[in-house]
Formats: sequence, structure tokens, C-alpha cells
Amino acid sequence: MTDINTKEETVPATPVVVAPISGVPTEAKKTFTRRPMPARGGFGGGFGGGRPGGRPGGKGGFGGARDGMETKVLSIRRVARVIAGGKRFTFSVCLVLGDKKGSVGVGLAKAGGTSEAIEKATRDAKKNMVKINTTKTMSIFHEARAKYCSGIVDLRPAPGRGLIAGSAPRVVLALAGITDINAKIISGSKNKINNARATWMALKSLAK
Repeated sequence: MTDINTKEETVPATPVVVAPISGVPTEAKKTFTRRPMPARGGFGGGFGGGRPGGRPGGKGGFGGARDGMETKVLSIRRVARVIAGGKRFTFSVCLVLGDKKGSVGVGLAKAGGTSEAIEKATRDAKKNMVKINTTKTMSIFHEARAKYCSGIVDLRPAPGRGLIAGSAPRVVLALAGITDINAKIISGSKNKINNARATWMALKSLAK
């Protein structure tokens, strides 16, 4: 047999050039810092929105009002008015506005939307706000009684007993910041708007 001498040749490897994809950097990945989103205002407490003076989101659902005032919505009703083309619906809102330092007001307004009605009621409450003449313990000096429509409310000082009231009178007195008082609804009416207005009128008779 004849031996065949074979030679092994080393072929240099051809470098492979990979073209970078457009838009993708070949460098190391860069770190990005996400900017914090600005805080959005609530309509307070609340049916919210981002406009000032709106509802709290605080106690009572509609957010806090400006100037250190607090609001509490007593009732929201949908009112229908019959016109030639059918029915037109609006919203009626009654709320109480107070600073818990002796000032309180009751507002009532109607509008096509709840947020607009709340804003109008807040402005109405500010117009009707009264400053109550209170004692050093945030109580009243003497008995007061008032009547509004079918609602009659009697207010009496109760030293050392705190706030004794219920329903709408309690909301009005609490936002006014009055304590050591006993409020009683004399009439049989359960209408919150009339009882709140009657309580406000009783406090108005004690205003400075």
C-alpha cells in the first residue's frame, strides 16, 4: 500500500460584521429616571373634579372647601321639570359650611350637574354664613327656638354634656363647633333641609 502524505492547512476565520439595528444602541443600556406625576386636586371630598372649593373628599363625601372651611352634604335630589319636549332633569343640593369656630351657613342650589350644584350651594352657604356669639366653652348663652316651614328646632345649653343632637341639627352644630348643647326637633317633620334651616335660624338669633 502506498502512503499518501496529507497536509492540513489552517484557513483564517473571516470576521463576521453584524450591522446594528436602527434605533437600538450598541452601547450599554441607559438608565432613565421617571419624573413624578403632579398631584391632582380632588373635588372634594369629595364627587371630586380638580377645581378648588369643591367636595371633600372629606367627611361627608365632598371634599374640603377653601379658607379652612368644611362642608357636609345633607341631601342630593334629582328634580324633574316637565317641558314641551319631555322632562328636564336637574340636581338639587343642600349642604352645610362651617369653620368649627362659631361660623356656619346653610346653602341650597340647583344645577344641571352635581358638581355645579355643589359649587353653587357652597357659594350660597358663604353668603348666608353667620358668626355665633358663644361662651368660652363653645356653648350658647341661653335657649333659642326657630321655625322654618314645617321644621321647628329648640336649642338649649347643656354644660358639660357635649353635643346632644341628631340628624340635620347635629351636622349644623358640629360644623359650627358648638358643644355642650342640647338640640331637639319639636315638630314631627323629618325633612333635613327644613330642620337644618331651622337650626341655622336659631343660631342666627344668637349671632353677634
